[in-house]
Amino acid sequence: MQARLDGRNTIITGGSAGIGKAIAKNFLTSGANVAIVARRRDVLDAAKAEIEAEGKKAGNIGKVIALSADIRRDDECTGVIDNIIAEFGKIDVLVNNAGTSQRGAFLDVSDEVWQDDLDLKLFSAIRLSRLVIPGMRERKWGRIINVLNLGAKAPNAGGAPTAVSRAAGMALTKVLANENAGFNILVNGLLVGRIRSDQWERRHAADPRGLTLEEWYADAAQGLNIGRFGTAEEFANLATFLASDAGSYINGTAINVDGGSSPVV
Repeated sequence: MQARLDGRNTIITGGSAGIGKAIAKNFLTSGANVAIVARRRDVLDAAKAEIEAEGKKAGNIGKVIALSADIRRDDECTGVIDNIIAEFGKIDVLVNNAGTSQRGAFLDVSDEVWQDDLDLKLFSAIRLSRLVIPGMRERKWGRIINVLNLGAKAPNAGGAPTAVSRAAGMALTKVLANENAGFNILVNGLLVGRIRSDQWERRHAADPRGLTLEEWYADAAQGLNIGRFGTAEEFANLATFLASDAGSYINGTAINVDGGSSPVV
């Protein structure tokens, strides 16, 4: 069965760049309507135009909307969902993707940093899931995908607060999967490994060695058993499969998208 999303209405947080934008493109070209959510209006507008161009190239007639919101705030989560339902009528697929890596030695991480990380990565997923699940239950169909990272399973020293927030997100995934399977709402996690993204490109830009981007990626991939970084498109392919009817018996799992680099399966 081909992974199609024809007629499905989807929301992707952190959808203006990197993995989120790649998922949005893939959803649109697979037949879905897509809502992307991020904070910066200028970046959102550019991403919307890029996603729409990708859909047009594929001959897709789905709709794309871009919503600027700070999903660390409860009221803005509610506003996002209300706006999408007003535009699309319902929400079938939620991808909780927002959040960049924050790492530091445990004793150096302040309460403010802890709270900010939990608000962005965990509480936004809790709030948005709580808002969309009732409608999914009523229709007996829904998909929630939580984008996490490998630290959720295999945290390293200096991995706080992100590893802790992501581990909590993995537990949330299992709780939601168990509570909602009987309503045909499937909830899974995708754990990010070394995937090409804007975050890595910023690290390249800050590197004083003067390497080209491709040279930098090749150097950073040393020690990876697959020998390279993954692409956002490869990650998006799996997200699309899980969001579709093709993935209809996969629930409550956390899948490493890492080329086999994690020490934990």
